[in-house]
Amino acid sequence: MRKATITRSTNETDISVEINLDGTGKYNIQTSCKFFKHMLEQFACHSGFDITIKAVSLDSDEHHLVEDVAIALGSAFIKALNDKKGINRYGHFVLPMDDALVLSAVDLSGRPYSKVDINLNSERIADFSTILLPHFFQSFATSSNTTIHIKMLDGIDSHHIIEAVFKSFAHALSTAVKLTDSDALPSTKGIL
Repeated sequence: MRKATITRSTNETDISVEINLDGTGKYNIQTSCKFFKHMLEQFACHSGFDITIKAVSLDSDEHHLVEDVAIALGSAFIKALNDKKGINRYGHFVLPMDDALVLSAVDLSGRPYSKVDINLNSERIADFSTILLPHFFQSFATSSNTTIHIKMLDGIDSHHIIEAVFKSFAHALSTAVKLTDSDALPSTKGIL
């Protein structure tokens, strides 16, 4: 099974992440930001990855918490992928959630890039600053060497839009890590 555990301790946060890419979507998420916890649970459930996250903020700054969880999750993700032989490499998904419609596309190329093109009407959803959404995906992309494009196609309710983002990203990433019948590396360069 493709599994990994990462621990990240700084003066700002104490994070541990366990991931199993060949799981069933089981999760145990512990973090002080309730909306962020809800989104991470959606990500685990819809990706089919088993994920355990224990995230403690030491400075009560949600920016550091969100960033460090993304870094640790991305690091665990890339570690679990091993050599990437036999994976699809690419994944995309368009997800409707009530008024929201979001497209996510990923490439496990080894080249980190993130573009999150969404318009939100709210600065906060419950206890989550919406400005942190693009930062989460940039941090994940950098630590996992993943290309990520997320585009809002429609939507009004910021909660629905953000939830559609996490769910569509989960489905896209799940497709990208699926194993094919080949043991080949999906690249003419010979490296990902």
